[in-house]
Amino acid sequence: MSGPGTTEPETALARVRVVLSHTTHPGNIGAAARALKTMGLARLVVVNPRQFPDAQATAMAVGADDVLDAARVCASLDEALAGTTLAIALTARRRDLSPLALDLRAAGGLAATEAVSGGEVAFVFGTEMSGLSNEEVMRCQRVAHIATSATFSSLNLAAAVQLAAYETRVALLGGAAPEPDRTPPATHEEVESLFAHLEASVVQSGFLDPDNRRRLMERLRRLFGRARLESQEVNILRGMLSAWDQGPHKK
Repeated sequence: MSGPGTTEPETALARVRVVLSHTTHPGNIGAAARALKTMGLARLVVVNPRQFPDAQATAMAVGADDVLDAARVCASLDEALAGTTLAIALTARRRDLSPLALDLRAAGGLAATEAVSGGEVAFVFGTEMSGLSNEEVMRCQRVAHIATSATFSSLNLAAAVQLAAYETRVALLGGAAPEPDRTPPATHEEVESLFAHLEASVVQSGFLDPDNRRRLMERLRRLFGRARLESQEVNILRGMLSAWDQGPHKK
């Protein structure tokens, strides 16, 4: 049941998208569409798939043709994440530097809370063979791991999508609460503009070696990812950077 300040589960689910990056087998795209529909989700985004549209995808959709037909094809992950306020990367590999890691149940709960609060959420999945690249993971604010067996951790892409969709739906049906009095969160585009501005500023200042910039920027992405920036905070930070870029005012 919904109360003051809450959103109906089906409306919140409409704010959740699943992004498949560089999918190799078209059948997995169709199977993912079916997995989404069974959980009441309908937004599927594919980034540079090897083959799509494809008859195999249609065959594996099995009744979820509407989800498959509405799937959006993007040229980049940035395009796929446009408008999102929370992106969760699904990965089996532990990384030296990564956003804050959650188990999948906690990730589903966080996604539900974000969607109920009016945010746009994305679960991001990588290619079947190697998963997400480090660069793709660092485009997200959280990482989620599925608690598979230590002796056999290989999980089919569509099965992983099903689990993420299920945990999000269960959290919503359980009455996920909106974040209290939250000002509008920063969108993916706003955050990426901040990082571009920040990188240019620290290079210009001499603090960052332009030939060795990756490690520092990954750490800064991790820092701001934990903070979950709001739009006003991004504007403040960019205003500060602009002031520093211009240097002290001459009298």
